[in-house]
Amino acid sequence: MFAALRKHWPEYLIEAACLGIFMISAGVFTALFEYPNSPAHHAIASPDLRRALIGIAMGLTAVGLIYSPWGQQSGAHMNPAVTLTFFRLGKVPKWDAIFYIAAQFIGGLSGVLLTKAVLGMTFTHPAVNYVVTVPGEAGVTAAFAGEALIACGLMLMILFVTNTPKLARWTGVFAGTLVTLYITFEAPYSGMSINPARTVASALPSGVWTAGWIYFVAPVGGMLLAVEIYRALRKGAQVACAKLNHHTNRRCIFCGYGRKIGK
Repeated sequence: MFAALRKHWPEYLIEAACLGIFMISAGVFTALFEYPNSPAHHAIASPDLRRALIGIAMGLTAVGLIYSPWGQQSGAHMNPAVTLTFFRLGKVPKWDAIFYIAAQFIGGLSGVLLTKAVLGMTFTHPAVNYVVTVPGEAGVTAAFAGEALIACGLMLMILFVTNTPKLARWTGVFAGTLVTLYITFEAPYSGMSINPARTVASALPSGVWTAGWIYFVAPVGGMLLAVEIYRALRKGAQVACAKLNHHTNRRCIFCGYGRKIGK
């Protein structure tokens, strides 16, 4: 435990910072388009279009974080379900997985609290409501199915693209595109969490835990299902590494490469 913490603490801090930044972006753009007194809200009458614009903003945020120097170093998991899946695949050591997940929860919550401190009532207004993730009008079953499906789809993409040499460098772009599409089309069913730490970050300060179990069980279950589908479709195929972006000169704590990584 202490050896992992001593050697890999920069990656843990990066994971916290990345999810924190993602939550700040989610809060700012949701407030921009959904707060009733926002000029952008008045200018764009269609809630579907506003949601699509939020999706584009969050997709670009995800791409930026994955390809940023920080994301290049930590691997840009930003999600306990992603980390647990790579742990299941044997690509993340136990203590790294534990510290990554702890950092993700702390970072996400810190991002929400900082957004609340800066935006105040704009962020806590019911129209924004701490960007909580709750089931939509279709109910709990649809929310669970939606979360499991999008989690499975995201992890399948990560496994196929990161392990296809000609496509690997584009993993971040594919991930950002899925985030955009998921927010645009799936969010009305579940709020589009796909991430237990993201849900907890909003639920703790808001006190809104509606069907909170969904956002733990479905993302993890969906991503673990993706592993089995990947193995069935690519029999005997190996998973290269737990990083989403391996085209970098920064160190990799998962596969051991140093300065020459990605060349």
